[in-house]
Amino acid sequence: MAGAANTRGPVTAQAVAATTRVRVLLPLPLGAAYDYRVPSGMAVAPGCFVVVPLGGREVAGVVWDGAADPALQDARLRDIRGVLDAPPMTETLRRFVDWVAAYTLSPPGAVLRMAMSTPSALEARAPQAGWRSTAARPEGPRITPPRARVLALLADGAPRAGGEIAREAGVAPAVLRGMADAGLLEPALLPRPAHFTRPDAAHPGPVLGAEQDNAAAALRLAAGRRAFGVTLLTGVTGSGKTEVYFEAIAATLAQGRQALVLLPEIALSTQWLDRFAARFGAAPALWHSELTSRTRRETWRAVAEGEAPVLVGARSALFLPFPDLGLIVVDEEHETAFKQEEGVVYHARDMAVVRARLCSAACVLASATPSLESSVNAQTGRYAALHLPARHGGAALPSVSLVDMRATPPERGRFISPPLVQAVTDTLARGEQAMLFLNRRGYAPMTLCRSCGHRLRCPNCTAWLVEHRAARRLQCHHCGHVEGIPEACPECGTPHSTVPIGPGVERVLEEASAIWPDARRLVMASDTIPGPAAAAAAAKSIQDRAVDLVIGTQIVAKGWHFPHLTLVGVVDADLGLAGGDLRAAERTFQLLHQVAGRAGREERPGRVLLQSFAPEHPVMQALVADDLEAFMAAEADARRPGHWPPFGRLAALIVSAEEERAADRIARDLGLAAPGGDGVEVLGPAPAPLAILRGRHRRRLLLKTRRDIAVQPLLEAWLAKVSVPGNVRVQVDVDPVGFL
Repeated sequence: MAGAANTRGPVTAQAVAATTRVRVLLPLPLGAAYDYRVPSGMAVAPGCFVVVPLGGREVAGVVWDGAADPALQDARLRDIRGVLDAPPMTETLRRFVDWVAAYTLSPPGAVLRMAMSTPSALEARAPQAGWRSTAARPEGPRITPPRARVLALLADGAPRAGGEIAREAGVAPAVLRGMADAGLLEPALLPRPAHFTRPDAAHPGPVLGAEQDNAAAALRLAAGRRAFGVTLLTGVTGSGKTEVYFEAIAATLAQGRQALVLLPEIALSTQWLDRFAARFGAAPALWHSELTSRTRRETWRAVAEGEAPVLVGARSALFLPFPDLGLIVVDEEHETAFKQEEGVVYHARDMAVVRARLCSAACVLASATPSLESSVNAQTGRYAALHLPARHGGAALPSVSLVDMRATPPERGRFISPPLVQAVTDTLARGEQAMLFLNRRGYAPMTLCRSCGHRLRCPNCTAWLVEHRAARRLQCHHCGHVEGIPEACPECGTPHSTVPIGPGVERVLEEASAIWPDARRLVMASDTIPGPAAAAAAAKSIQDRAVDLVIGTQIVAKGWHFPHLTLVGVVDADLGLAGGDLRAAERTFQLLHQVAGRAGREERPGRVLLQSFAPEHPVMQALVADDLEAFMAAEADARRPGHWPPFGRLAALIVSAEEERAADRIARDLGLAAPGGDGVEVLGPAPAPLAILRGRHRRRLLLKTRRDIAVQPLLEAWLAKVSVPGNVRVQVDVDPVGFL
């Protein structure tokens, strides 16, 4: 930050020049703000980005709300070194940081770090210099044809960059220097270029159907109130939910406010971005992990200065410095990708509702298969509800049927059943596209020795190594450990004895290649679609009908529109039901419903085949009947008596340590100190399903309470009773969605 600070800082109407000491929150895992002295002549106010000394270094932080500690001796204070040339952090964002920290029991500085994720954006933008013609042309200099072309180009008086002038006037840079020496040109600062074209709210969009138009009108009204409110927008796949909430974005733009759209996989959302550009005549600003550091810097500044009216991003975009946020849309609100599991553990959907409330903004939660939490909030009136019951343009919903794998099993050594083989064959013969779905990467999820039964396991995690045959490696999908496929069993030494067990998408591809050798195949998985460019290329090849058979994992379920794809076959529909997870049935239904929605999205009817060894399972029956309401009602009935979410509260403590005994000791102490009382129950300690992760032994405890009991005070009092040594980590997860 050296050189970026103004040691005195501008005095503004909001500045508190008389203040001699202030609190400064630093983007470090610290529990509170530190007090600093304001030097004479410097003016700061809450929200100012400042540079302060910390130990032997300088750190950027934010002047925080609240009074400094008057009991702290002045001699112990250190001076603020300077004020950074960046728009101050708004009061609503500061309140949001404090709220998230209190709710998740995280250090406020750790939450602030997410709001200051691009430190270079706090530095002043270097002005760019160019040339313009002098106001009064001097007499004497000869006006050659090249000079005449330059003067004609600059006749409007606006400054231009030297390279642009030379290129458009067809002259050498030396001509410009000579004209400056002759007094014909003078240096001038260039206006800062706009990095984002403003989307046009009045740009003509697609014609909406009657049901879409009614829903759009309700969202326009909600966005126009300039008041907080949450709307759950549901509808079958292909019903036009995106076009409907675009109208809320248009209403927000018409008010001059900003809009934020959260997507679970922004790097894979090329079709969504195309639809946005078609509706508004310009692309939105983007925020995701694939951006370059320069783009992140420019985007952060544009958001802070109000130059990015619409931003589309992953969950971290929730902490960007919007000065006037009027709308937050959470698309596919049910997706677990919105839950951050590392560092500050939070759910972006829930925090989006909080930020909208603090900003007096409208919030729209959109999904074809909403979470039970959001559904219950809509049923109880906490959220408004809008539903689109039919596909746009008259397209019919696909028919869903089950393949009982007990009655019609695949051939020995294969995983695609005869009915699904026939359905794909018939689809390809009609010149239509088909999809095979399996939510498992790689070639096989497990490798064992057929001689001694040894299973190849990750050395750092309680997890089997997944074979990736194309890359000739075994990989752990939890910690990233990679090793080669052994020539002999590492346990018994028998050569060439390891065999793959179970299918991954690579194995399905191998089987499909043998059954349909002439079909043009494409695998869509995170291994083969690593980012936006690959996703765009894959989508284009499918839309252009350069692909006959798509084989994919869960990334194919997220909002793709492939007009000629009429068959979806799910290779293992039972996969997500194992493990005893609280939300296993709900997640499986959501994922398979979304995958099924890829079929028959235009005039040709779609068909979905689910291969299952448990066709009588309620999830399978609900999918066949296309009865989301009945399924969700049954889920609610199952959870309500035990006060499971959303009818109760959960919070998890995950104890981890490199030494197993240390993890066991702290987990035992936490178990002995566990809170109790009416409506409060603690489960555990117990080894986590992933008992070892990245070399650390893990134990879990689960606090369960009635809905009317706040878990944060219980957790704080509980943790205060146990002294945790430095070699042990205790992570708090309020409202967990996963239990690994």
